[in-house]
Amino acid sequence: MIAERETDGRTVPPVLSSMAAWSWRLIVIGVVIYFSAQIIVRLSFVALPIAIALLLTALLFPLTDRLRKMGLRRIWATWITILSAFAIIVLLGFIIGTRANDEFPGLIEQVQKTTRDVQSWLLTGPLHLKEAQLTDMVGEIAKQINTQRSQITSTLLSTAAVFIEVLASIVLLLFITFFMLKDGDQIWSWFLRGFGSAAPRVDRAGRAAWHTLSQYIHGTVIVAAIHGLVIGIVLFGMGVPLWAPLAVLIFLASFIPIVGIFFAGGLAALVTLGAKGPVFALFFLGILLVEQQLENHVLQPLIVGRAVKFHPLAIILVLAIGGILGGIAGAAIAVPIAAVIYRALPELRRHPPELPPATPQGPPETPPPPADRVPGAGEDVSPQHSR
Repeated sequence: MIAERETDGRTVPPVLSSMAAWSWRLIVIGVVIYFSAQIIVRLSFVALPIAIALLLTALLFPLTDRLRKMGLRRIWATWITILSAFAIIVLLGFIIGTRANDEFPGLIEQVQKTTRDVQSWLLTGPLHLKEAQLTDMVGEIAKQINTQRSQITSTLLSTAAVFIEVLASIVLLLFITFFMLKDGDQIWSWFLRGFGSAAPRVDRAGRAAWHTLSQYIHGTVIVAAIHGLVIGIVLFGMGVPLWAPLAVLIFLASFIPIVGIFFAGGLAALVTLGAKGPVFALFFLGILLVEQQLENHVLQPLIVGRAVKFHPLAIILVLAIGGILGGIAGAAIAVPIAAVIYRALPELRRHPPELPPATPQGPPETPPPPADRVPGAGEDVSPQHSR
């Protein structure tokens, strides 16, 4: 009886045992995720170009694949795709640069005029500020700028170093994109060889991930193009200078969900405020908010939502984690990476469908030997027939 009581006292409750088992597993998973994230951060010079190259490859591969099906060799199809993308970028840059060069002086004049109007409103409007107060405010701003001059200088120097790193990353990105477009299927086949018997599962997961990534990037490009086109038409209709660069900026910012559009839209609103005044700026903000709601509730679910299938809260959390780990670039690639992992894991865990059982069959009937030839009569019997 004493032994049984001692045994019962030492028994761990099932709930506590289950919680302990889950706890140490979660701790191990957390440690693995933490150190993996630290490795990726330390290797961000290589990790970010690879991630962006995958996005570019998913965007450009349909053109390369179509050129191959037309009979072109791999190398020529890849070069035509890369040069076509460069031509589009150079053409957009030329148009934007020309428009900015023509409209920037007019923007400066309009900003100066708007500043004078705002200053006059502050003096004669309902606030009834005195000119000395405005002078003190401007002087305080100038004083703060002079105080922070050393920090601004060091920031510019660090920006120059970052520019060199970005340039090197772009070169690496272009090389990776080129070879993925040219030899992507061969690279994938070589990669699968290291998984042995698990290669079919990895292949299914990789194909599901690639399909999701392709859908995401093409849908995002379509949504961003519609967003930039609508905002560009609105800015052009209001007569805002630099409407073309602002439209392109909004197009690029749309690749960073939620955060990017607020930044680009805020900059466009400031330009509208300086060039056309507060009434036009408020009108532009209203159109921007309406268009953003249409994008979130109509375009995104119809075009991109089918590929990602993420709740907005999940997107915000993924963006926050990506921004903490990789800054702006990390926020830009966080959602597609999470979508790829979310769609690939079920395929990695799923067992292949079992083959239907074979129809049971009896042993094949052996025809009787001829009457004139009996085994063992004047001939050797082989091991296969000696059973």
